[in-house]
Amino acid sequence: MSDNFSPEISSRICSHMNEDHASAVVLYAQAFGGVKEATTAEMLSIDAEGMNLTAQVNSETVPVRIQVRIQFDHILVDSEDAHQTLIAMVKQARVQAK
Repeated sequence: MSDNFSPEISSRICSHMNEDHASAVVLYAQAFGGVKEATTAEMLSIDAEGMNLTAQVNSETVPVRIQVRIQFDHILVDSEDAHQTLIAMVKQARVQAK
């Protein structure tokens, strides 16, 4: 992990994504985590190499939660790099979803 990518930054990014961009987190799980049937997702942590999510899949009886690790295509340098990378990934996921 880059020295510029602290646990505090991870926590701040995760809180922001889960509170303000929940639909993007679902898209990450669907497009990059292979959980095509994800209905909700939560970003648990993010580091310089990737992000950890939990995705929920609604089944007929009980919702199923799946842990997902998504690797980035490069090592993140800092929070600004994370911001730009997450934006690029959601744009790519939206294109894939069409």
